[in-house]
Amino acid sequence: MKPNMNTKLVLFLFSIFFYTSVSAQKIRVACVGNSITYGSGVFNREKNSYPAQLQRMLGNGYEVMNFGQSGATLLKNTVNPYWKTKAYADALASNPNIVLIKLGTNDSKAANRGRYNEFESNYKELISSFRRLPSKPRIILLLPLPSFSTDTNQIYDAVIQKNIIPMIKHLAYEEKLEVVNLHSLFLDKPDLLPDKIHPSSIGAAVIASRLYEAITQKGDKKSDIFSKIKEEKNISNFNGFECATFKLNGRECKIVKPKIAAVGKPWVLRARFWGHEPQADVSLLERGFHIAYCDASELFGNTEAIGLWNKFYNLMQVCGLSKKVALEGMSRGGVYVYNWALANPGKVACVYADAPVLDLKSWPGGKGTSPGSKENWEIFKKDYQLTDEQADNFKNSPLDNAEKIAKLGFPMLHVVGDVDNVVPIAENTTPFEQRVLASGGNIKVIHKPGVNHHPHSLQDPTPITNFILAATGQKVNFATIAAPGFEYRSGAGWNNGKDWWAQKDDIDSLLMAEKGLDILFLGNSITQGIGGNRTSVTYKPGRIFFDSVFVNLKWETAGISGDKAQNILWRLQNGNYAKAKPKVMVVMIGVNNLIAGDSPIEVAEGIKKITDWTSKNMPSTKVLLLGPLPVGLKKDEERRKKYEEVHRLLARQPHNKFKYEMIAAPFMLSNGDLDPSKYGSDGIHLQPEGYKTWANAIEPIVKKMLEDK
Repeated sequence: MKPNMNTKLVLFLFSIFFYTSVSAQKIRVACVGNSITYGSGVFNREKNSYPAQLQRMLGNGYEVMNFGQSGATLLKNTVNPYWKTKAYADALASNPNIVLIKLGTNDSKAANRGRYNEFESNYKELISSFRRLPSKPRIILLLPLPSFSTDTNQIYDAVIQKNIIPMIKHLAYEEKLEVVNLHSLFLDKPDLLPDKIHPSSIGAAVIASRLYEAITQKGDKKSDIFSKIKEEKNISNFNGFECATFKLNGRECKIVKPKIAAVGKPWVLRARFWGHEPQADVSLLERGFHIAYCDASELFGNTEAIGLWNKFYNLMQVCGLSKKVALEGMSRGGVYVYNWALANPGKVACVYADAPVLDLKSWPGGKGTSPGSKENWEIFKKDYQLTDEQADNFKNSPLDNAEKIAKLGFPMLHVVGDVDNVVPIAENTTPFEQRVLASGGNIKVIHKPGVNHHPHSLQDPTPITNFILAATGQKVNFATIAAPGFEYRSGAGWNNGKDWWAQKDDIDSLLMAEKGLDILFLGNSITQGIGGNRTSVTYKPGRIFFDSVFVNLKWETAGISGDKAQNILWRLQNGNYAKAKPKVMVVMIGVNNLIAGDSPIEVAEGIKKITDWTSKNMPSTKVLLLGPLPVGLKKDEERRKKYEEVHRLLARQPHNKFKYEMIAAPFMLSNGDLDPSKYGSDGIHLQPEGYKTWANAIEPIVKKMLEDK
């Protein structure tokens, strides 16, 4: 007998009650999606799919549920609509507090394209089905990942970009929902989608990290800057966000507001070319920034332009935005942002300049290798009231003021094309960078090999976004967020078919089996290379040396290739380290954080989390903190400078509960370069002779720690 509608309703309400009662103290996150959400193609998907990785990053205060269905479409009238799946019914029954919807990939197939007139209405219906739940969940729309497949009849990226993504952005605007762009995160990383569609476990980690940012973002959901702008305004859609356009002093101005205003209400003031290559702007909007624009064209950053921006800045202060603003200047916009910064010391958080004009004689003047622009050169002379001779000898471009700009103290990021023949970097960014650095300023330049003046920005704007987030105090330090590793590879000295979890389990088993350990070596691939009794590790170049140096002592290794500070922290919290109670634990970690782009401050903070945890939870174990070993074969390499800064920061931390040592000199040549007999060609990993050096360097320190009561 089929159940009637009342029976179905009772069962549905019971399922909601069951989920709610079981998880009453947790924030429930429903991951709605297709095979990418499910974890197809991910080795050990139960632990490495992006919902699984997100769960472990968020911790015990959350319950992340995977409701992914392979092959599912958002569109109702297709072969495999999400609507008809058990995953959808279970997602509703879970009564979630947060819903992450990642659908649309399969809708890009040729068989489904004829129904795009139904896409938005179907999506609105899906949104409504979750909005009606008792939990009244927060709903976040996720843009589909790119596809690198060339089969135009199947999942096809051109259709995803041209059709699917604009429809989802329009929905986010109309429904006033948060939207997270996963598409741009992978545009320059095809290797993270091995089958050209599904992410690997490493790709899943990229998604999980971005969703962690979105879920944990703090801010003001009710903030409404528009209500404070008294001028007549027009509201329009800017990539899924509300944009107000209005006039101030006869000039067009724009302000785009985020769905959740970040703490402190940070903002970006963009110079020129509104909406061109907006990926960094959109990325920052997702993270709670306001994006603003005040038209000062075509004034080339003169006194009138600065005055217009001053009035606009004052209005933004009345509206409650932060006192320090991030400035963004593309091309000739570089002149605007730097001239305003010089006139407004103390009001600038940072500058992001993209292929910037820094010498007006180069462009539009054409006095160097650039063809320049005769029309704009005449406008420039008029703006500054210059004669031809005065213009030819103009000395008030940002390049001329590089030393003054450096002394203002704010960080700068330039993104440039190396073959730019419109605004040549040899006449603009390169000399500017040299003069800024010589004056003690803070500037970083990202070079795009083979790229001319266009396209601006980066396909994946993450480096730009992270720069601005860090400069404004908004960046999440993932080195401090405990998380398991996610790698699966037969290289790195692992037995074929083993993943990170196999290594973790192997170590935990050894820790419980080995009673009375004298020394435990904890770290990454360099530590893993010591060997010990690890059954899932094949490459052990250091074992013979550590056996000979630490003879008659019980020691073991707990190094896993690829591990960062956050992975060590998670292993400590979820492994058998505290139970094993080794007498001395040697911790060497941080190099993979540096390789991944973490700043020295972030790495040092991540390592501090480790020593804080061991001090509290392993009081009977003496900890020897080595931080990272030296990196960079040459002493003047950028990564060597970052390594040295990490150790300067570690040296400043209180060491009353652990011992800190910087082991560097034994690995160096007299000129400061790394000894190639001890280091591999990558300037990171040790040769066998390097393991011998390492063992000998720490032997007296460790033995004294063992002897001291």
